Amino acid sequence: MTSAPRSPAPSTPDPAAARRALLGSLDRSLRHLGPGRDGAAPGTPVFLDVLQATAGALLHAVPADVWCAVALDPATLLDTGGLHEHGFPQSVMPRLFEIEHADQVGVDNVRALARRSAPASLLSASMQGRVAQSVYWRDVLRPVGLADELRVVLRDGARTWGLFVLCRGADAPPFTAAEVRLASAISAPATVALRRSLLLTGIDRADVPDAAGLLVVDDEGRTRLCTATAERWLALIQEAHPPPGQRFPYTLTALVNRARTAEPGVQVRSRAISLTGHWVTLSAWREARGDAGHEGDAADGEVLTYVSLAASHPRELTAIVLDAYGLTPRERQVAQHVLLGHSTAEMSARLHIAEYTVQDHLRKVFDKAGVRSRRDFSGELFQRCYLPRLDDPPLTTDGRMREDGGRERGATGP
Repeated sequence: MTSAPRSPAPSTPDPAAARRALLGSLDRSLRHLGPGRDGAAPGTPVFLDVLQATAGALLHAVPADVWCAVALDPATLLDTGGLHEHGFPQSVMPRLFEIEHADQVGVDNVRALARRSAPASLLSASMQGRVAQSVYWRDVLRPVGLADELRVVLRDGARTWGLFVLCRGADAPPFTAAEVRLASAISAPATVALRRSLLLTGIDRADVPDAAGLLVVDDEGRTRLCTATAERWLALIQEAHPPPGQRFPYTLTALVNRARTAEPGVQVRSRAISLTGHWVTLSAWREARGDAGHEGDAADGEVLTYVSLAASHPRELTAIVLDAYGLTPRERQVAQHVLLGHSTAEMSARLHIAEYTVQDHLRKVFDKAGVRSRRDFSGELFQRCYLPRLDDPPLTTDGRMREDGGRERGATGP
């Protein structure tokens, strides 16, 4: 196993100074990315930039031998892309995804972490020193020579947007309680930056698939069918992982493992933002095939996993965008009433709050969305989520301007 380079530990023993240094480094790294990355080059993986910048600051303060960072769908906590260059070897990844998303076991499973108040957790501490009793340690960490794992969730209120995983080998100094506290400091600023990266704006210089793609896999992970459109969608997932033999992104692996726990025919969904800034909905379900005798078909009664990949529907995008703005539950209610065209008096009556309180919430909503009025706010959501559905719009699927002014590839006319 090839480990990531481990940076030297910070020289100062002062926890407050170490925290200031970490947050200062992170702030400089994130500001260097630019506000919103407007006008970024086509294909710029913006949220990967956020994860990379955060990792650079975090690993300087809290060194690790193996690490990875992933973005999560806040509705399902499934992986939607991330950084895996210095992550786990491919040999343990199938079992990792099985534990994490199919069995959903382990004291530090991402779903357990999402319910805790503390953003950082150390496996050995969570197991109260009995780490050998952890199935995750036995099946994932120990086989590749790792002794402990530190996890940091990127969470804003009830929504979890990402996860950092840092591991050290048996020959490395163990993580300390001070390092766990220090690592937790990156959660809030990194979450804000990650959410903002999901509101990417810019200009597309290439088309993206319009139709849904279909992929079929068996329980051994073999691909039975993958349409050309599915290949194109999967190629747009924001994920950096070069292990040999890994054809599809781990985003797909997480979804397939989660689908295996559902009843046949029940769909499991996840949403990911692509390299072009378009949102993609991945839907997976299990189904038995009985058409034996045809080449490529499953054997009679064999259960396969089917995955559909398509552009996200406007109603999904509206929810995603409202979440990405980081609205509180009350601010989200007010925002929804704005989109429905309700007046301040109507909001006051429906929400049972004073009109001046409604106005205060409106100001906060507009500040977070970067607009100045109800009209601007409604226009922002309409442009991002609904306008692209009109015939031959000058915008792409997520509301960004087309380079050709709206002309589809192959179209003619003035």
